[in-house]
Amino acid sequence: MAEALPTITAVVPAHDARTHLGHCLPALIEAGRGLLEEVIVVDDGSTDGTGEAAADLGARVLRSAERPVGPAAARNLGAAAAGGEVLLFVDADVVVHADAVERVARTFTEDGPAALYGSYDDSPAARNLASRYMNLRHHHVHRIPSADAATFWAGLGAVRRSAFDQVGGFDGTRFAEPSVEDIDLGRRLRAAGGLIRRDPTLLGCHRKVWTWSSVVRTDVFQRALPWARMMREHPGAFGDLNVGATERARALLALAWAASIPLAISGATDVPVFLPLGAAAFLANLPLAGTLLRGGGPRLAVVGILFHQVYYLYSCAAWFVARFAGGSAGGGAAERRPPTS
Repeated sequence: MAEALPTITAVVPAHDARTHLGHCLPALIEAGRGLLEEVIVVDDGSTDGTGEAAADLGARVLRSAERPVGPAAARNLGAAAAGGEVLLFVDADVVVHADAVERVARTFTEDGPAALYGSYDDSPAARNLASRYMNLRHHHVHRIPSADAATFWAGLGAVRRSAFDQVGGFDGTRFAEPSVEDIDLGRRLRAAGGLIRRDPTLLGCHRKVWTWSSVVRTDVFQRALPWARMMREHPGAFGDLNVGATERARALLALAWAASIPLAISGATDVPVFLPLGAAAFLANLPLAGTLLRGGGPRLAVVGILFHQVYYLYSCAAWFVARFAGGSAGGGAAERRPPTS
């Protein structure tokens, strides 16, 4: 006898996302036919007609406030109005694949996990180098399945309603800006005894356009700094994805390579150690290079791996600042932007 599928409500936080919703909602509604109880769009203080566009596309629209309250509080508002046993969170700039909702439904049977999340696919909508690097990096990091993941991701992720309510949902007070509110939720779900599953076959296409400067700002202020502060507050809570042992080793290698370059330029050493260290850094990141090569060709692979060493450098710098300068995980002057990864 087949197990009964749970009822699901999709919640989409949206801030000035009218254009994105024209791609997001039709795909989500079509993928959810016969499976979704409803689609709720939380219009988070938009000024571009986001709410009206969402209603025209068939979503139920809630409005957070005249001023944006942030994606964490917006998702909580949608969750409070939802009737489903499972809450499926989808960012407004994500276009889910046709089988996404069915994958969610079949995961949350009676004995399923507390939460589930997927990944961006390997064909991002924006084709400039920064966008392909950022979205393919995310796809690469999420490529390994896990039945006991250490974090949660709300770009395309689902939570059992009972588990969500048990931990109090997202922390919209601490994370009033787009940040690591989903990672924080995952930490609390695990602390409450819930399992989180990472399914790399649960896919969506990301439509966000990145520039190299927006990559750095987001990585530092919305990810690295608050995540490092959270790691300081909760030792041992994280050991997966970007903060796993392998990634830490690659970061140390990038630091060593960067430190060797001025030594070579100044002539402080006759041994050109920067060459073998650079080769070692490239070899250590060969899996990512392969992902970038398949997704964007040789130029993206070379540029992406070189920039990735810079990513390790500023991420390490953010870790040291968070470690020794204090501050809470929700701090930092992050720029207001639509909810993304």
